[in-house]
Amino acid sequence: MGLLFFLNRTTVFLPFVLLCRDFYRVLFAVCLLLRTCEPKTGKAFRPNVLLIMADDLGIGDLGCYGNDSLRTPNIDRLAEEGVRLTQHLAAAPLCTPSRAAFLTGRHSFRSGMEASDGYRALQWNGCSGGLPVNETTFARVLRQQGYTTGLIGKWHQGVNCVSRTDHCHHPLRHGFDYFYGMPFTLVNDCHPDRPPEVDAAVRAGLWLYTQAMALGVLSLAAVKASGSISVPWKAVLGLASLLALCFLSWYASFGFVRRWNCIMMRNHDVTEQPMALESATRRLLKEAVAYIERNKPGPFLLFVSLLHVHIPFVTTKEFLGKSRHGSYGDSVEEMDWMVGKILNAIEEHGLKNSTFTYFTSDHGGHLEARDGRVQLGGWNGIYKGGKGMGGWEGGIRVPGIFRWPGVLPAGRVIDEPTSLMDVFPTVVQLGGGQVPQDRVIDGRSLLPLLRGSVQHSAHEFLFHYCGQHLHAVRWHQRDSGRIWKVHYVTPRFHPEGAGACYGRGVCPCSGADVTHHSPPLLFDLSRDPSETRPLTPDSQPLHGTVIARVGEAVEAHRQTLSPVPLQFSVGNIIWKPWLQPCCGTFPFCSCHEDGGGTPEGPDL
Repeated sequence: MGLLFFLNRTTVFLPFVLLCRDFYRVLFAVCLLLRTCEPKTGKAFRPNVLLIMADDLGIGDLGCYGNDSLRTPNIDRLAEEGVRLTQHLAAAPLCTPSRAAFLTGRHSFRSGMEASDGYRALQWNGCSGGLPVNETTFARVLRQQGYTTGLIGKWHQGVNCVSRTDHCHHPLRHGFDYFYGMPFTLVNDCHPDRPPEVDAAVRAGLWLYTQAMALGVLSLAAVKASGSISVPWKAVLGLASLLALCFLSWYASFGFVRRWNCIMMRNHDVTEQPMALESATRRLLKEAVAYIERNKPGPFLLFVSLLHVHIPFVTTKEFLGKSRHGSYGDSVEEMDWMVGKILNAIEEHGLKNSTFTYFTSDHGGHLEARDGRVQLGGWNGIYKGGKGMGGWEGGIRVPGIFRWPGVLPAGRVIDEPTSLMDVFPTVVQLGGGQVPQDRVIDGRSLLPLLRGSVQHSAHEFLFHYCGQHLHAVRWHQRDSGRIWKVHYVTPRFHPEGAGACYGRGVCPCSGADVTHHSPPLLFDLSRDPSETRPLTPDSQPLHGTVIARVGEAVEAHRQTLSPVPLQFSVGNIIWKPWLQPCCGTFPFCSCHEDGGGTPEGPDL
C-alpha cells in the first residue's frame, strides 16, 4: 500500500518537475542572494550575465520611462518582467569616462580616465591613452570564476601603448575572452557625408595655417623669380620643404580620420577598415546571437555595447522613416528591435530563467547634436541638461532595468539613488567573486535592493563630476526620504536659457563658460526632480544644515583621492602612427568583411 501511494504521488508530480526544470537553479540563486548558502566549488551554479548598454540614449526615449510616441516594446517588456530603477545615474556624462567607471566600479578619475581640462574622451585608436591594465573589470573577475566573457560592440577604452601590437588597453587585456566591434566610437567622420568632428577646430586652424604658408612660399618664389629682392633659392626650397612636411603631417592624421578611427575588430585582428556603417547593425546582432548560442552551456558574461543611438546613425533601410521622430527616432526603434532579437535568442535557448539581464545607457541624450534645426540627439524627459553635463540630471540620469525571472520581482519600480558603478559589485557577487580590497570601490551591490530585502540604496552620498571637477553632490537623507542636490558648478547655456550649449559639441566643465556658485545651489529632488526651483534660506529652513552636511561629505570624499597618471594628457591623447591598428601594411590599411549575415528583418 505504501509503495502504491509513493508511485501515485510520483506520477502526479513528475510532470510538474519536468515543467519546472529550472526550479533548482532558481532555488540555489535565491539562497545565494539570501546568503543562506555559499558555493563550495567552482562548479556551483552561477547565472549567465547579459549587459546591454545603449550609447547617448535619453531616459525619456523609452516607453517604460514615459515616452508615448516612440515604439520600444521589447525594452518595455523587459521592464515589465523585471525591476526598473528611476534614479539610476551615470558616473560621468561622456562615453569614455562613464564606461571606465561602469567596467571597474570606480570613478573614472581614480584610473586617470578623466581630464582636468581639454579633451574629455579618447580621440584616436592610435593614441596611447586608455584603461590601465592594473584596473580590474567585472569581466576579469568573472573569467577567474570560470565564466566565458564576451564584448560585442563599442569599446572606447584605448587599444595600444607602445606598439600597434601590444594591445595593452584592448578588451582581451581586461578580462574578455572574445571581442567583436569598434575599438573606438562612432564620430561624424565615419560617415562620408557628415561634417568633420574629431579635432574639428584644430583641423580648421591647421588647414588655415597650411594655406597661409603655401601663399607665403608662392609669393616668395614669385618675388625671387622677378628679381625684386635677393633671396637664396635654398631658402625658398627650405620653406617649401617645411610646408610639405606640415601638409603631410596634417593629412596623414586628419585626412584619414575615417580610415584610422572607424574600424571593426575581431579579437586582435582588424576585420574592416574603414567600416561600412550600413552593415554594422546586422554584423553586431549576428555576433551577439551567435555568442549566446555558442556559449549556452554557460555560465557566460556577454556585454553588448550598442552603437545605437550615437551619431552618425547606423540605422538600416528597414527602419528609415518609420518613426514619428525623424532619424533619431528611427535609430531608437531599431535599437529596441535589436534588444528584442537578443532577448529572443536567450529565450529560444532556454536561458531566460538562468540569465541576469540588464539594460542601460552610458549617459544622457546629446542635446547639441543637430543638423540645422533638426534634432539628432535624445530626449531626457523632465530632466534639465544632457550629455556632457556632469551635474544636471539630464546628463547623468539613465535607464536601469534588471530581469531575472523567479529571483527578482516582476514589475517592481525603485526610486532610490543608484549608480552605473553598482553593476560591478553586483555582477561580481552574482559570479561568486570578490571585489578588490586594495583600492577604493565606489559602487555597491544592488542585489539586496533589487530583490527587496532592503528598502533603501546603500548610497548616502553620490558625487557628480564633470571631468575632474566636482560639479554636484546628492545626499539621500534616508530618515526623511528627501533627496537633496547641491550644485557647486554649472555650465552657462548658449544662448542663455537654451538648456544646452548650442554651437559647440557639449558644455564645458571649467573655464569662462561655467558658473561657480557661492553659496551653492540647493534642490530637493524628491519634490523638484526637474531642478527648476532652487531653495534659499528663506524658503527652506534646513538650507544651511544641508549645505554644511554635504560639505562635510565632500571633505571626507576628497580624502579618498590620490594622484594617478593622466590618460587624457596631450602626450597620451594625440595620434601616433606607430600605434594605429591596421589591416594590411601601414599606411595602406584597407580591408572589408564579406557576408555578415542578415538576421530576420523587423515586422513593422
